[in-house]
Amino acid sequence: MSSVMDALMTFSFAAVLLTLTPGLDTALVLRTAAVEGRKQATQAALGIGAGCLIWGAAVAFGLGALIAVSELAYDILKYCGAAYLSWLGINMLLKPRKQFAITESSDKPSSNWFLKGVLGNTLNPKVGIFYVSFLPQFIPPGHSPLVWTFGLVAIHMTIGFIWSMILIGATRPLASFLRKEKVIRWMDRTTGTIFLLFAARLAFSRR
Repeated sequence: MSSVMDALMTFSFAAVLLTLTPGLDTALVLRTAAVEGRKQATQAALGIGAGCLIWGAAVAFGLGALIAVSELAYDILKYCGAAYLSWLGINMLLKPRKQFAITESSDKPSSNWFLKGVLGNTLNPKVGIFYVSFLPQFIPPGHSPLVWTFGLVAIHMTIGFIWSMILIGATRPLASFLRKEKVIRWMDRTTGTIFLLFAARLAFSRR
């Protein structure tokens, strides 16, 4: 039971940190809220969550099959995932961003921001790569990869949606805060350090 609680608490902490770090999803929600309105921004947030679920399903079924079929293939995936997280972490530490641009688009208003949110995540292979490299280390030994992957993705989606609602409710002050260079550099370096720690944990983990 303790291993299960430890996995859930550690993942939740990591998911909160990753969600708070400004990225494409944050930019989409803030931009939509500022330009199109709260309703459209909420639709975009729901679409982003649906995109995470699609990637989560792909990872859940693929990861479960991989673990069942080949220990060697799983080890290769594990080390590739650790290398990817290390690469992300080192880049964030050495080259933190100086600005977080929330672009103002001249595009005509869209009636389907949910679809934009879905496509924004589904067509981004980095989301899938990140899930493959990040989720396996939080699955306790002896537990179903399928069930746990969906469960972890659901936690990530919930945290992401709550953060999106906060962004939508306070678009202007949060957008101004997230544009500050010191904030961006601190968040990138903090996240980079966490990535390196998780990369080491993944590399030395056992099935």
